[in-house]
Amino acid sequence: MDQAIEFIVPNGIGGRADKVLADAFPETSRSLIKRSIETGKTFRNDGSKLEPKSKLAPGDMLIVDLTRPPAPILSPYEKELEVFYEDQELIVLNKPTGMVVHPGDGTNEQTLVHALLHHCPDELCPVGAPDRPGIVHRLDKETSGVMVVAKKESSYHGLVQQFSNREVLKIYTALVAGKMKQNAGSFTDSIARHPKNRVKMAAQASGKNALTEWKSLRHFPDGISMIECNLKTGRTHQIRVHFSHAGHPLIGDLTYGYNPNKYQFNEAPRVMLHARHLRFRHPITDKYMDFSSELPKDMQSFIEDLD
Repeated sequence: MDQAIEFIVPNGIGGRADKVLADAFPETSRSLIKRSIETGKTFRNDGSKLEPKSKLAPGDMLIVDLTRPPAPILSPYEKELEVFYEDQELIVLNKPTGMVVHPGDGTNEQTLVHALLHHCPDELCPVGAPDRPGIVHRLDKETSGVMVVAKKESSYHGLVQQFSNREVLKIYTALVAGKMKQNAGSFTDSIARHPKNRVKMAAQASGKNALTEWKSLRHFPDGISMIECNLKTGRTHQIRVHFSHAGHPLIGDLTYGYNPNKYQFNEAPRVMLHARHLRFRHPITDKYMDFSSELPKDMQSFIEDLD
């Protein structure tokens, strides 16, 4: 939509304004609809204020402006990407460690988004956020592994819904400090922003529900365990927070309590976490798609030194 239009609520339709408009304009994201209402770009025809939760009835007249705000100009970054799969709708790739997924405070112009703009110019869908085109999920800077990115808006919404509905299989491999008391288990601690350190998350009863299922794959005599994690939810730093809270911080994770001085092995080059497997349904064909990534060389080398 390129300009404001007059919209009349159809007969038989009513309810919250954001839901009515989402149903009326299915090609537009709900976040954009909500933002348009909250910023006063979409309002009642008589000029009165509208809120996302305002009740609408058949015959109500609105002025609707769902023009997307101009996206920031991002410079393409020429970087070779390891692509597992690509079509007109999406791209699946192997994110290297050390690469930030999208621009933000303190980042440079060498993020994954910048690299994707070079790899597939003018193909990434504009939704996600102005500086996060096509990003439906993300991995931390130091985390390596499989990611999927949307190239069309319809695919973006379909993938986001799968992640939100916990339909996506996300398997990670982690190296953690110490030996787990059991061979398998789960962490259910809720997660919220740390009350004192805003760059960290923490296990807090007031936070959002989080579920990490895990099993031990191997234990090394130097006090390291290799763990497979099945991430059922997608909270920020979820695996790192859950294992740290349980007294088993990830190797190399200084942010969440790992102390290298307690161990005799070589210092870890980064947080030892790898997104090994991703399974989802193609948002257009509905066929299941499975992708796996071998442990990167830095993790393999670190493990070999432990043997």
